[in-house]
Amino acid sequence: MFKKILATTAMLFAVASFAAVDVNKGTEADLDGIKGVGPSMSKRILDARKTGEFKDWPDFMQRVKGVKEKKAAKLSAEGLTVNGKSFGDAAPAPSKGEKGTKEAKAAKP
Repeated sequence: MFKKILATTAMLFAVASFAAVDVNKGTEADLDGIKGVGPSMSKRILDARKTGEFKDWPDFMQRVKGVKEKKAAKLSAEGLTVNGKSFGDAAPAPSKGEKGTKEAKAAKP
């Protein structure tokens, strides 16, 4: 009986630990629970969130120091979301020097 209770508790803990955490709703403890987010990053996230909710991943990456595409992809893989969307679901932000797609440039006369 004890083994069944222990096994059930362990399974529930495993499921709960992989639950997605939204940056707009998560507490400091929730954010710290994401692998790759430590106390200093969770503080930066909460401080940035005070000015308003994050609209999307590009907004999150712009406002939170130390989060670029590679870090965002890792955090997303660990369960972090922005408005319920993982990093792969978000449209990629155009780079600073990019004015359009290759197809659009090729179509110009």
